[in-house]
Amino acid sequence: MNLTSLITDNISEILTLLIEFTQARQRILIQNITNGHIPGFIPKELEVDEFSNLLNFAIDEHIRTNRLVLCDTENIKFGSDGGFCLTPINDECGKKLIEDNIDEYIELQINKLWENSLNQKVAAELLKLKQELLAVNY
Repeated sequence: MNLTSLITDNISEILTLLIEFTQARQRILIQNITNGHIPGFIPKELEVDEFSNLLNFAIDEHIRTNRLVLCDTENIKFGSDGGFCLTPINDECGKKLIEDNIDEYIELQINKLWENSLNQKVAAELLKLKQELLAVNY
């Protein structure tokens, strides 16, 4: 889905980033579930807290200055085209859980998927509502 065409302002851009982040995380979590039974598999994860802090900073800056500032972090890099690149990290806790109890590991990944899906749905609904409000005002 090309979300770039939906960006009309800073808030839309933040919601679009959140949707794209959750889509990328969903792919990683599904790979973790699919490959969890493979011997030596090391699960991956995205830095959710790092992304959350980045968005909090961007929103605070938007409130103060009415401009959106997106700063690169160790695992999140922004391009000049408005896109961004995410670097997954090894999930060492997940790796240990695979070794100790694969059923608990799968349950944890499913719970992460549920949470991630909820975040994605909320962001998508807010973006849709914002687009509808803009259409009514024009």
